Amino acid sequence: MRIVDVCGFYTPEGGGIRTYVEQKLRVAEKLGQDITLLAPGAADRTVEISGSARIVTLASPHFPLDRKYFSFADQAAVHAALDRLQPDLIEASSPWNSANYVAAYPQPVPRALVMHSEPLSAHVYRWFEGIAQPASVDRVFDWFWERLRRYGRSFDAVIAANSSLAQRLSDGGVANVVTMPMGVEPGLFSPALRSESLRERLLGLCQLGPEATLLVSAGRLATEKRVPMLVEAATIAGAHRPIGLVIFGEGRAHRKIMRAIAGNPHIRLLRPVRDRKQFAAILASADALLHGCEAETFGMIAAEAHASGLPLIAPNLGGASDFVRHNPALGFTPTNMADIVRAILQLPDGGLRAAASPPPRNMEEHFRDLFRLYSGLVPQKSAAAA
Repeated sequence: MRIVDVCGFYTPEGGGIRTYVEQKLRVAEKLGQDITLLAPGAADRTVEISGSARIVTLASPHFPLDRKYFSFADQAAVHAALDRLQPDLIEASSPWNSANYVAAYPQPVPRALVMHSEPLSAHVYRWFEGIAQPASVDRVFDWFWERLRRYGRSFDAVIAANSSLAQRLSDGGVANVVTMPMGVEPGLFSPALRSESLRERLLGLCQLGPEATLLVSAGRLATEKRVPMLVEAATIAGAHRPIGLVIFGEGRAHRKIMRAIAGNPHIRLLRPVRDRKQFAAILASADALLHGCEAETFGMIAAEAHASGLPLIAPNLGGASDFVRHNPALGFTPTNMADIVRAILQLPDGGLRAAASPPPRNMEEHFRDLFRLYSGLVPQKSAAAA
């Protein structure tokens, strides 16, 4: 099956979407698929990844809010590229220009929209916090919901990686919604990597002894990740018992987070750990993951923590909520400071290992299920066209 992923937010310097796409390209040949990533870029270019996978970029303008990214601006060029590539199925990866261009493609090719981003939760609800509830905001932004409903009519599948987002889409009148959980990198994350000496070193950075509770947080330091809120909650909880929080990340919110830490010796902000094996050991050696974002479409760090046997203190909405349900008392109402503090203090001294939870799903399993779904769409559409 020839799949073309029209991915408007891919860049080699990107984050979660880049990780997801590159994993898909790596396993394409093993799973018997031919995949082309069609993305905006600085110039027209083709990079062969393997005999079954490649990245094709179309010369496009910079994305105005982040110059690491480019933005599709020429529907005719995208359609011409699709004519050349002759896909059996087309993916779109964001609810913006790429989805519009794929929806408007005139050939009778099956198409799927993968919801890698959900702008209402990530941005709009946050802008109106304290002013209006999400239901009221939805009424103001019904034009966006109508866009999503139009995609539900234009695409054969609208794929959500978590049950919370899938339910919201269905409740909003979007058709053809499919829940397709992602997974973690296989063979990397495990509770067996737990190291008491590493745990003690991390607590030592927080000027605490091994009797304290070690929380970790990790990811891009963006506003929607709500890391200053987590810092405040950990500070309040730390007045009741010894708690250390080590944050791994970099991004635009760095200064705001440092102001929130305000010299608290028990909270440390460190650069990301790029060595994946070392990071897996850090996760396995903590007592819990502290996570604040309710707007993620999947929550890769939540999945990695779960695979490491780590309980999650996280919102009961969004991508992390599918993992919080294994220890529901540790879930909290998004943005509710008192409830976050309550959830932190709910964690027993010495942690609460999640070894009894179901085994983690890995990304190869995700892609097998995804391609199985796609293969079911292709013959149906082919028969209809004939």
